[in-house]
Amino acid sequence: MHRHIDQELAELRAQILRMGALVEEQIAGSIKALVDRDIDLASRIIERDTLVNRFDVDIDERCIRLLALQAPAAGDLRFVTTAMKISTELERMSDLAENICERVIELNEEPQLKPYIDIPRMADWAMRMVRECLDAFVRSDAALARKVCADDDGVDNLTHQLFRELLSFMIENPGTISRAIRLTFIGKYIERIADHATNISELVIYMVEGKIIRHMPPSGAS
Repeated sequence: MHRHIDQELAELRAQILRMGALVEEQIAGSIKALVDRDIDLASRIIERDTLVNRFDVDIDERCIRLLALQAPAAGDLRFVTTAMKISTELERMSDLAENICERVIELNEEPQLKPYIDIPRMADWAMRMVRECLDAFVRSDAALARKVCADDDGVDNLTHQLFRELLSFMIENPGTISRAIRLTFIGKYIERIADHATNISELVIYMVEGKIIRHMPPSGAS
């Protein structure tokens, strides 16, 4: 027999995916604004953050109604509480895309420091993690969620590589310091986006297996 709560959970899942798609657009747009030195695009992305905030509030309200009126248990309860936390993680990713756009607007006041190659690579990696953690949520795929957690090391390595390169610029030419620092911030924002994708993956593992893995050492670590 079809349960009313099943329809409610399906609508909640769809709402999370719509929010996730919007956040992916925000991240991709912020990097395009950087590479193209497009201030208009950066400004539009900053304005669109309010749409993501609206999603966050709507999803919270839907989850609270579900908890109050449907009293979900076991797996359904884990799904609802996970959805609430995923919404928060996505909202923070959008804030970071907004931060990137603010640095883009500042960077465009000066000549471009260097070709943007490493930062788009980092962003592509982080956006793949975002897509895959949402796929893992939709498919209840704990194995894919664990892959996303492991992929976070790749973004961390690229971030360190970028920081070393920017430090060299600053040492060799102090006139580059302000631009290099802003690019360092952008690298850090992308790293944090990947961290939020990792957090979502950990939530998916909890949802599927009932196992809390955050704050635990990676498998195989002493």
